Amino acid sequence: MSLGVRWTLHGDGKTPAPGAVVRPDERLSWPRTFGLGAQHVVAMFGASFVAPVLMGLDPNLAIMMSGIATVIFLLATRGRVPSYLGCSLSFVGVAAAIRASGGDAATITGAVFVVAVALFLVGLAVQRFGARIIHAAMPPVVTGAVVMLIGFNLAPVTASTYWPQDQWTALAVMLFTGLAVVCLRGFLARIAIFLGLIFGYLLSWVLDLAFGKIHSPVGGGDATDHWRLDLSAVGSADWIGLPSFHAPSFELSAILVALPVVIALIAENAGHVKAVGEMTGDSLDDKLGTAIAADGAASMLSTAVGGPPNTTYSENIGVMAATRVYSTAAYWAAACFALLFGLCPKFGAVVAAIPGGVLGGITVILYGMIGLLGAQIWLNGRVDLRNPLNLVPAAAGIIIGVGGVSLKITDNFELGGIALGTIVVITGYHALRVMAPAHMKDERPVPTTAGDAEGERGVPGGA
Repeated sequence: MSLGVRWTLHGDGKTPAPGAVVRPDERLSWPRTFGLGAQHVVAMFGASFVAPVLMGLDPNLAIMMSGIATVIFLLATRGRVPSYLGCSLSFVGVAAAIRASGGDAATITGAVFVVAVALFLVGLAVQRFGARIIHAAMPPVVTGAVVMLIGFNLAPVTASTYWPQDQWTALAVMLFTGLAVVCLRGFLARIAIFLGLIFGYLLSWVLDLAFGKIHSPVGGGDATDHWRLDLSAVGSADWIGLPSFHAPSFELSAILVALPVVIALIAENAGHVKAVGEMTGDSLDDKLGTAIAADGAASMLSTAVGGPPNTTYSENIGVMAATRVYSTAAYWAAACFALLFGLCPKFGAVVAAIPGGVLGGITVILYGMIGLLGAQIWLNGRVDLRNPLNLVPAAAGIIIGVGGVSLKITDNFELGGIALGTIVVITGYHALRVMAPAHMKDERPVPTTAGDAEGERGVPGGA
C-alpha cells in the first residue's frame, strides 16, 4: 500500500502552468521543493516558537517534535493531506492555569498527553462512524463558544505577565504586528507574527543600548532592574545538541483543565482538511478521522518526551494558496529542516530570550485572534444568537471561562475557568435542547434583517 512518498514531476519542475496546481502526489524540482519546505518552516515560526515559550517548554524540543509529528501525519494520511503540524496555541491558557495552581512542565505535558489520547480516540470514532458524530455532539454554537473562551481566558496572562515588563515596547510591537497583518500581502502577511517578533527583538536591543536597563516586573513578580533583551544564555549554548527531554506526570485537576481543548483541536483539524480538499479539488472527507487520529498520535509522542501538543497550521494553508503548490514533498522537506533546527540549542536559546514586552505586544493580538476564531465558527455555522437555546449556554460558559469562575467540589478539588466553562456550554446546550420547544430547535440560517424570519433567509457575511 502506498505511503504517499512517491511523487511525479509536475511539468518542467519549475513553476505550475497557468491555472494549474501542483497536486499532493506531484512535486517541483528538488531544489525548489526544499525551498518551499523552508518557506513552510518560516511560516509556522511565529506561532510554533511563541507557543512553547509561553507554555514554559523547551522551544528546541517543540520544533524537533513538530518535524516528527509532520512525518507521522503525512504517513498516516498516505500523502493525501498536505499539512504541517506545529505547536498548538490552544493550550497556552491551560498551561498558565496549571502553573498558577502549582503545576510544572511535567504536569502540563501529562495533562496534554491525556488530551492527545482523547483526540486519537475521537479520530478512530470518526473513521468508524463518520463526521456526523462530531456535528451531533459539538454543533457550531458549542465549538465556537469553547474556542472563544479558550482564547479570551488568556487575556489576564498578557495583562499581568507580559505587558507590564515593557509597556512601550509592547505597544510598538502590537502596532507593528497589526499593520503587518493588515497591510502586507501574500507570504509576508502569513508570517506577520514572525516579523513582529523580529521587530520587537531589534527594538528591545536598541532601547537597551540607548537607555540601559529597565525597572519593571519580570514574569508577574516584583519590579527589578533588568535588560529588556538578555542574551547571556545564547553565548553559553552549544551549536549542536539534543533538546531537554522529560517524562510527563499526571494530576486529575490538571487533566480536567486541559481536556476541553480537545474540542478546539477537532475544529482545527476538520477546518484544515475541508480547506485543503476545497483547494485541491479532492474530497478528503474520508481522511478526516485519519487526520484527527494522526494529530492525536503525534501529540501523544511529543508530550510523552516533554514536548508540546501539535495541530495543523493555517499559516501553511496560506503558503499553499499563494504558491499553488500542494505537494507533500515540500512538507517532508519542512520536517527535515525542523529536525535540524531542533538539534541546535543555540537557536533555541535565541528564541527563549524573546523579551517579555515583545510577547506582550504579540499576545494582545494573538490571543484575541484565537478567541475571535470562535466567532468565525459561529458565522460559518450560521448560528443564531437570538435563539435562547444558543445564547444561554454560550453566554454562561464564556463568562465562566473568561472570568475564571470556579465551583468548589471538595476541599481539595474544584472546577473553574476553561474546564467549567466548557462543561457548562456542552451540557447546557444538550440539556436545554431536550427541554426546548420545537421552534427553537429549528436550525435555519440567520435572517439578514429584523422581521425577515418568515421570509427569505440570508447568509451572514464571511460565511
